[in-house]
Amino acid sequence: MDKRLIGAIEAGGTKMVLATGYADGAIVERASIPTEEPARTVPAMIDWFASKGIAALGIAAFGPTAVNPKSPEYGHILQTPKLAWRGYDFLGEMQRGLAVPCGYDTDVNGACLGEVMYGAGKGLDNVVYITVGTGIGAGVYVGGQLLHGMLHPEAGHITLARVPGDEDFACHCPSHDSCFEGLAAGPAVVARYGVERASEMADDEGFLELESTYIAQGIATYIYTLSPQRIVLGGGVPDHAPKLMPRVRAKVLEQINGYLATPELADIDAYIVPPACDGNQGVLGAIALGARALEG
Repeated sequence: MDKRLIGAIEAGGTKMVLATGYADGAIVERASIPTEEPARTVPAMIDWFASKGIAALGIAAFGPTAVNPKSPEYGHILQTPKLAWRGYDFLGEMQRGLAVPCGYDTDVNGACLGEVMYGAGKGLDNVVYITVGTGIGAGVYVGGQLLHGMLHPEAGHITLARVPGDEDFACHCPSHDSCFEGLAAGPAVVARYGVERASEMADDEGFLELESTYIAQGIATYIYTLSPQRIVLGGGVPDHAPKLMPRVRAKVLEQINGYLATPELADIDAYIVPPACDGNQGVLGAIALGARALEG
């Protein structure tokens, strides 16, 4: 295993998690700084890494962002609500500042890669990692590669069928009337129930029934379209509501209704699983992106 030190950035809308580590998954050091405007945030990150002696850097960035190396906008942040970052050449500025090979992908693809390399998806070729938190996103690993195409998967914005009784809830998404994120992410839970945090609803029967139904709908769609060998379900909402996971599993089987009969679905508890990287999947995925950049 290559023992050159690798830098990692898990770039979020609220904070930037910085780390150093090795391709075997060992994390050496970590720190975090607030995500402010690029003119303040990026020089601070370059300064932090400058003295570490890293051989490469991996960046798992909030999006939307351009992840196709053939695109002239590769490594740029795109139409983010964080206006100061729109159009910003995030990858280019970090490369120029540190002069090391850099790997680049989305934050949720990075988390998916972390789980594939070091966690719940280890040894598998087809894995979907779903995060249900402030937003909903999915990292997709298919045929041993992170999925890219026109852009990157925006799986949190698939259209869901409204659960009866929830038709009048105003979808908490500025672009869609009935999307997964707008119906089931943390801000939607807060808006629907009038609480300060989604975690306050963790034991509420109505919440558990509705939330598990929407999450199961999304997962069933991913199963039909991507045929993953395992689904890793993480994010703040399921993390703080442990009663959701068994309901989601049961409702996925109800949704599929016997149409698919595979060994994976027969062992649903081992098919839909929580993350296994102790909350480090994003950082570990960024380390893996850096390791891949070293390999050329």
